[in-house]
Amino acid sequence: MTPDAVTGLLALDRRHVWHPYAPMPGERAPLVVTSAAGVRIRLAAPFEGRPELIDGMASWWAVIHGYAHPALDAAARDQLARVSHVMFGGLTHEPAVRLATRLAALAPGDLEHVFLCDSGSVAVEVALKMCLQYWRSRGRPERHRVLTWRGGYHGDTLHAMSVCDPDGGMHGLWHDILPRQVFADTPPGGFDDPVDPAYTARLAALVERHADRLAAVIVEPVVQGAGGMRFHHPGYVRELRRITEEADVLLVLDEIATGFGRTGEFLAADHARVTPDVLCLGKALTGGYLSLAATLCTPEVARGISAGETPVLAHGPTFMGNPLACAVANASLDLLEGGAWRHDVRRVGSGLRDGLAAASDLPGVRDVRVLGAIGVVQLDHPVDVPAATRAAAREGVWLRPFRDLVYAMPPYVCTPEDIAAVTRAMTAAAKAG
Repeated sequence: MTPDAVTGLLALDRRHVWHPYAPMPGERAPLVVTSAAGVRIRLAAPFEGRPELIDGMASWWAVIHGYAHPALDAAARDQLARVSHVMFGGLTHEPAVRLATRLAALAPGDLEHVFLCDSGSVAVEVALKMCLQYWRSRGRPERHRVLTWRGGYHGDTLHAMSVCDPDGGMHGLWHDILPRQVFADTPPGGFDDPVDPAYTARLAALVERHADRLAAVIVEPVVQGAGGMRFHHPGYVRELRRITEEADVLLVLDEIATGFGRTGEFLAADHARVTPDVLCLGKALTGGYLSLAATLCTPEVARGISAGETPVLAHGPTFMGNPLACAVANASLDLLEGGAWRHDVRRVGSGLRDGLAAASDLPGVRDVRVLGAIGVVQLDHPVDVPAATRAAAREGVWLRPFRDLVYAMPPYVCTPEDIAAVTRAMTAAAKAG
């Protein structure tokens, strides 16, 4: 694009386009992307002298196989030649049936019923609706509250916002209209730190105290993502499964950010070796090509809903089970089931660990942590986002810091050289921020 064309496009963008988590009109001009391939996004105009940037964010953690992957491109083209979309009410098709069957087989335990929806937030809405309707169908409508632990993030739709962190999260504006939920303390940090029995005792007491009003407990297992990039021991998830079973409360695990290998296991729940009653998946489901999510539940939950006065789950997104998205998701699962992702995630994690080792000694750095293909530098102050972004771009990497965090969740196919660049960029961003 010519400089004049870029300027004109940005003027229209500022006038008409409302970007996420931004005012209208925007305060800062976004970068204009013209194409992407592998792990690099190409820009219409160089930024800090760079015509392309390594995507250290995997486009909000979704593009795990990289951009323009030949297998995913081929799956999309093949499905486009057949049917790109058809309504899912009263109709079905092979890509959706095959995807649901495969997800049920890959999920732990008996999570064999799959509701395909549009996005992660909707997957959480569906999960909570399942739990609420389950108890209504069993004649217990008073069980309509949800418990979670602080520090979590589950999406931007109304019910999903109600189970995000009520204080440190971004949805405090709506506290007076959101459903009132029950919040436990944030689980103690440290994936390798031993489980604190005092914390689990408090958690059990809280669940027991509210059990008669609880429909479910929902948490992000092992990694709390957009709420603060915190890691905790899988033992807390195991304890939560035991606690909810003893209290006869449903357990929902939100794996939208952690699923499909990001933490080093296929699902974060696999670290804990537990099966929830309901499981939410999204983000990397299609390798970042198209929006698609899934909510899985056990036969017990499905039977409970089906036995009620209203025996259907009254939820039906227009693009539910979209054939194009399902076909690409199947191709992404093909790549994952090839098994190379485990080696790739270990390689990425090792590179992040080595490259960030010295960052702990930087002024203003509170903590450095790595799990799977997630690297985090936590500061002791809010990040200067523009300065940190520019510093990362000068190293040839796109990062999107937030709050007090400079972090990366890069595509699994990054080379060691790519990851070295990412860690240099994270270090530069931490210094600048």
